[in-house]
Amino acid sequence: MSLKWTDTLDIAIELDESYPDVDPRTIRFTDLHQWVCGLNDFDDDPEHSGEKILEAIQMAWIEEKE
Repeated sequence: MSLKWTDTLDIAIELDESYPDVDPRTIRFTDLHQWVCGLNDFDDDPEHSGEKILEAIQMAWIEEKE
């Protein structure tokens, strides 16, 4: 499976599995961007993200934690 920036829920699930001890409410967007780009299944242009996309991923990750 290939993840794109628009796959916010799938990315959030992968992040939760990769970083189970991280509270997504405290993560900086610069770290979040780096972690998303480092996911094994991530296959998109790192430059195509923005604050809105990162915020959507963060919100999905918060919901996944709850």
